[in-house]
Amino acid sequence: MINQNTRNTDSPDDLPVWAAETLGNCHCCPRDCKADRFSHQPGWCRAGADFWVSSICAHHGEEPVLSGPRGMCNIFFSHCNMQCIFCQNYQISDNRLDATADSMTLDEIAGQIQRILDLGAKGVGFVSPSHFVPQMRMIMHTLHRRGLHPTYVYNTNGYDTTDMIASLSEEIDVYLPDFKYMDGRIAGEYSATPDYPEIASGSVREMFRQKGADITLDDEGYITSGLIIRHLVLPGHVDNSKRVLRYIAEKLSPDIYISLMSQYYPTVRVAGHPRLGRTLYPEEYHEVLDEFTALGFHRGFVQELSSPHHYKPDFMKEHPFED
Repeated sequence: MINQNTRNTDSPDDLPVWAAETLGNCHCCPRDCKADRFSHQPGWCRAGADFWVSSICAHHGEEPVLSGPRGMCNIFFSHCNMQCIFCQNYQISDNRLDATADSMTLDEIAGQIQRILDLGAKGVGFVSPSHFVPQMRMIMHTLHRRGLHPTYVYNTNGYDTTDMIASLSEEIDVYLPDFKYMDGRIAGEYSATPDYPEIASGSVREMFRQKGADITLDDEGYITSGLIIRHLVLPGHVDNSKRVLRYIAEKLSPDIYISLMSQYYPTVRVAGHPRLGRTLYPEEYHEVLDEFTALGFHRGFVQELSSPHHYKPDFMKEHPFED
């Protein structure tokens, strides 16, 4: 039975058996580090067994079918099973940070989500959930017990095991994965994941198996089921972007919805980087767009080249995405 009032998950006794077994020998993500997250020596992501949630907010994001005019309730987990040196959410994703202050109870989390849903949001998005799947499931279970049944969105970096994605088939309505790399060299250099192309291609294939290429919308235009693959074009890496698109078109389907993003901007952590220390050149994004069209993609979302000015979260604020 879930203890609704547990703040610090000191013991597996506070959790359902399935969650305690997973977190006590963690295999949530491809790192498979088998850490005991109840101990003081957690694994690669350095996340404990608590509910480490940095922000819960109504987010008006990149894809209008997700957020619409009223926004989507996004839950931002702390730490990450990748460590991208250019991450725009570095204030919460850096595994060296002490995120214990972000620990919340299930009641606190469910209460904040319910308030946003009461204002008209229809979806609940779990952002960077790969290493917090047991906690994510407990949040969904608690919302269901409160009579709330929003559209659940799994907003992931793509570094997930195929088995974990398969296990979510009856729980997740919308998959929103990144597909960052088909070049293992830069995946290793930028994100400490040299195996990313193999891992992400497997997890996205499973998402596609579950959802197919079509998306389902309600009468207000909000997505209720489907798959949207995001790809952020990185400066100096047009070939990587083309390879990602080519893989999706040839191995999955050119009918898939793609969110092709130009919003990259250099955070302070890569300001002096020889490639990542600048925004995209217009010709880089247009070259990727040309490949998008040539491969037969015809569904999805593109961005204006001014987009880097609009997506700069500050997680020191109560609402990270307010200007």
